[in-house]
Amino acid sequence: MPHRKHRYAVIALAAAGIVGLGWVAYNANRAPGGPQAPAAAGAKAGGAGAPAAPLPVETALAAPQSITDEAAAVGTLRSNESVVLRPETAGRIASIGFKDGVPVARGTVLVALDAATQEAELQQAKANHALAVTNFKRTEELLAKKFISQQSLDTTAANLKVQEAAVALAEAKLAKTRIRAPFAGVVGIREVSVGDYVKEGADLINLEDIRTLKLDFRLPELYLSRLQKGQAVEVSVDALPNQAFKAVLDAVDPLVDANGRAISLRARLDNPELKLRPGMFARVRLLFGNRDGVLMIPEQAIVSGGGKQTVFRIEEGKAKKVEVKTGLRRNAQVEILSGLAAGDRIITAGQLKVQDGSPVKAVDTATQPTQEA
Repeated sequence: MPHRKHRYAVIALAAAGIVGLGWVAYNANRAPGGPQAPAAAGAKAGGAGAPAAPLPVETALAAPQSITDEAAAVGTLRSNESVVLRPETAGRIASIGFKDGVPVARGTVLVALDAATQEAELQQAKANHALAVTNFKRTEELLAKKFISQQSLDTTAANLKVQEAAVALAEAKLAKTRIRAPFAGVVGIREVSVGDYVKEGADLINLEDIRTLKLDFRLPELYLSRLQKGQAVEVSVDALPNQAFKAVLDAVDPLVDANGRAISLRARLDNPELKLRPGMFARVRLLFGNRDGVLMIPEQAIVSGGGKQTVFRIEEGKAKKVEVKTGLRRNAQVEILSGLAAGDRIITAGQLKVQDGSPVKAVDTATQPTQEA
């Protein structure tokens, strides 16, 4: 009996303890710090969605400009006429009729070969021709008197023509011993001397007509529809800095190079003071005219990727990614054909950290692109 009473007492104490613990927990949950704890945690977690600080970027305005529409290229100057004189017959040089590097007139005998043999052959041919003429006249007289037949006259006439041809041949051989200037120009530096024996085809001297020069250069095929003879060309050479020379487009090759998709062009320019020389490296500007209202932006604003060209335009403090179509490039500026309008503010530096819709803040702003000189 006493044991049973003791057991009941333990159960009662345990139950009282459980009730006490429940009361303490109930009061703890009703305390001011308890119910607000989850809300505070939620507020802390929600801090990640707060507005981000604007990214600093440099900007510029897309502004219309007046530009000279042109195409740039490099080319090579060439003589208007150029030839390396070579003899058509072998022989020993008898005389040289020029000084190195001086102008000569057309027809000037530049090199004369020993022509003793050719002169003798010409004298022989002339003697035979004179005899043939005499025989022909005598035959005509005999035929008039009916002393000979017509056939004899025909034979004599044929022989006369043969002798005339022999004289012409001898004269041609003699002429080939005289190397003449085929056009007016400037001779080069000779490498032969009087007394040298030269074979037919050997190089004697070069002759260059440089009072007018040709300029050969190439342009991409996209310019084909805009090319026409007579267009103005501006030429400069590194050897003569700060000087520009005027030329005119003279020819457009009808064939487009299939390898480089380029067109071969030739311009012509006067060179009366002989400042320019064949073989010079030349920088070329082919002028198409002036264009007004061309929308230009700094070249560094363009972002290329995925086969597209884009820029970031600022709209209400945020970056807006815009695809653009570009045209010519000049002086670190690029033409915008579509995608932007005059007055649009675009990002020129810092765009690599910007995403579409990112808040941005303009710093060190350029109000307008650099004007072209």
